[in-house]
Amino acid sequence: MLRVLAGGKSADAYDLSEQVGFVLRKANQRHLAIFASRISDLTPPQFAALAKLHEVGATSQNQLGQLVAMDAATIKGVIDRLKARDLVVLEPHGRDRRRLVVSLSDEGRNLIETLLPDALEVSEETLAPLTPRETATFLRLLAKLAEG
Repeated sequence: MLRVLAGGKSADAYDLSEQVGFVLRKANQRHLAIFASRISDLTPPQFAALAKLHEVGATSQNQLGQLVAMDAATIKGVIDRLKARDLVVLEPHGRDRRRLVVSLSDEGRNLIETLLPDALEVSEETLAPLTPRETATFLRLLAKLAEG
């Protein structure tokens, strides 16, 4: 039986390899494999947290989660693992004792500063199949999709 989807397309015309989510997932899997081959000491979420702390300095755990697009439970787990490795320091907020301020430890700062050049190479390798113009267009369009 032929089913018709929104837009008048037949369900038989559905090709998974042409679906945005599937293609994004495959591209992300490739990127994560490249990341793991260059930066094996941290997970991508851990790296993102350290890189953002390096960029913005000390901030609340909640704000850091927002800055790296992680929910409260996820960023807490990431920070707990980084703290266990002495890569970050947690301190109570000066005015609101319920909030925690997270900052890089000296060891965390040294590690992220060592890894940032590798991270640039990860991005370069991920985007290597594209021309510079395609890269600029791709990143602009991807940002537009991410913003909604």
